[in-house]
Amino acid sequence: MPEAAIQGAHAMAPIAAYPRELVRTVELKGGRSVRIRPIRPDDEPRLVDLYERLSRDSAYQRFFTIMRHLPSDWYHFFANVDYVRRLALVAERETVGGVQLIGVGRYEPADEPATAEVAFVVEDGWQERGLGAILLEAILDAAAARGIERFRADVLADNHRMLRLFTSRTRIDQRITESGVTALRFRRADAGAPPRSGRAG
Repeated sequence: MPEAAIQGAHAMAPIAAYPRELVRTVELKGGRSVRIRPIRPDDEPRLVDLYERLSRDSAYQRFFTIMRHLPSDWYHFFANVDYVRRLALVAERETVGGVQLIGVGRYEPADEPATAEVAFVVEDGWQERGLGAILLEAILDAAAARGIERFRADVLADNHRMLRLFTSRTRIDQRITESGVTALRFRRADAGAPPRSGRAG
């Protein structure tokens, strides 16, 4: 949860220029196209809308808790990044009511040196279309371009779909499960080399 991170958020590096090179359109399974782009401060209300459309299961799998509304300072924190130490990519679609966010992938500084913590969420109706894999690979590629090569993620042990995604799309160095949460340490999958399962604990 971001409480501690929020407290130190303003110690971040100066905000870099908006990385327009990360904007692209992707096609999902089923033929629908969505736009992937870096998050902006004006996405804050769209994050509110996205959270309120999530099922209880999806919200719990992302935040490990159930709240009817996330605190407003969380949304502000999530929507404001420096594009280097902290970065988030959103998946958006056009609707008759305007732009709607359907997924978010992000990395944040982790406790370990030169390591980033990765998290992402996809709206329920857009799951099983390959968007999670697209967001994961895009955020890892963006992190690598900024000198970050090691990653971690905490996943609920019964979130088998998320664990399969990390296992199939990254190289797992360590996997430890305690108190219903699986802690992963991993790197990007090496080109031409199959991911390995890592050490179980």
